[in-house]
Amino acid sequence: MRAVTLTSPSADDPVSAVTIGERDAPTPPEGWTTVTLKAASLNHHDVWNMRGVGVDPSWLPVVVGSDGAGVDADGNEVIVHPLIADPDAGGGDETLDPKRRMISDGIDGTFAEVVTVPRRNLVPKPAELSWEAAACLGTAWLTAYRMIFGRGDLPPGSTILVQGAGGGVATALIALGRAAGLRVWVTSRDAEKRRRAVEELGAHAAFESGARLPERVDAAMDTAGQATFKHSLRSLRPGGTLVSIGATTGVAVDPELTRLFLNQIRIQGVAMGTVDELRRLAQMCASAGVAPTIDSTHALSAARDGIRRMVDGDLFGKVVFDCAS
Repeated sequence: MRAVTLTSPSADDPVSAVTIGERDAPTPPEGWTTVTLKAASLNHHDVWNMRGVGVDPSWLPVVVGSDGAGVDADGNEVIVHPLIADPDAGGGDETLDPKRRMISDGIDGTFAEVVTVPRRNLVPKPAELSWEAAACLGTAWLTAYRMIFGRGDLPPGSTILVQGAGGGVATALIALGRAAGLRVWVTSRDAEKRRRAVEELGAHAAFESGARLPERVDAAMDTAGQATFKHSLRSLRPGGTLVSIGATTGVAVDPELTRLFLNQIRIQGVAMGTVDELRRLAQMCASAGVAPTIDSTHALSAARDGIRRMVDGDLFGKVVFDCAS
C-alpha cells in the first residue's frame, strides 16, 4: 500500500523527514480492525513528529497521521478517533489516561491507504459529511468541540476570543462557536486572514494580534502559548476562562498571578476529546450543516506539498490528503 512514512526526523526541515512509497498492508491484532481510508488530514502534531519532538527512535519507521475517515472491514463508513487509551484509566475519560498516545506515535498512522485501529476508536460517519470533512474532525475539530462544550462552560451569548484566524482549531472554533450561539472574535497578524475569518467563516469581528479589544471577553481560546498567552489573560473579564490547548510558539509564559487571582480567572487545559465527544461532534456537524474549512487537498503521492503549507504557516483551514491517490 502507499503510505507517508516518518524515517528520519529533522528539526530544521520536517518536510524532508518523510518518505512516500509502498509498505506492507497492516494486519490488525485482536480487538482491532482495518480501515480503508478515503481521506486523512494534517495536524501540528504530525509536523512536531517530523521535527522529532517526543519521538522515540524505536518507533521508526512509522506511518504518520492521526486523523482519517474511511470504510472498516465490515463495510461501515467510519471516522477514526486518534487517541489510543484506556477509558477506565481516566475514570471514563480516555484523555486522562496517563499512558495515552496518538495514532502515529509508534503506531502506523492514517497517511496511508489502510490503517489498523481499535474497534472502539471508530464512530459512524454521517452521510451528510463528505470524506474530506469527516477526516478533519478527529483532532483539531474535536479539540475545539471540547474547548467550547466540554470545558469552556459557555452559554449562548457569551463572547470568545480565538487567538489566530486561519489554523484548523481556530477555524473550527469559529464555526462551532457560531453554531452554538456565541459571539466570536478572532485575532491574526495577517489582514487577509482577518478578512476571511469575518467574511467567509462568520466571525463577528477580527483584530490585529495583541490589539486592545473593545471590551473584555468571557473566554479566550489559546493555541499558541508564549506569543499570545499574556494577551489572552488580559482580554478576559473578571471570572473569565482561558482555555489552553497548545504552545506552538513556546511554553515560557507569564501567568501574571495577581491578575489571575484578583480577577478570579480560570485556566483550563484541553487535550483532545473522547470517542463519545467525537460521535456527538460528527452528529452536530451533520445536523447543523457545519463543515470544516478545507485549505487544500493533496494526493498522498504529493503529501509534501501539504506538509510544506503547514510548516510555512500559509494555512487557512485544514490540509487534507486523498488516500486513494
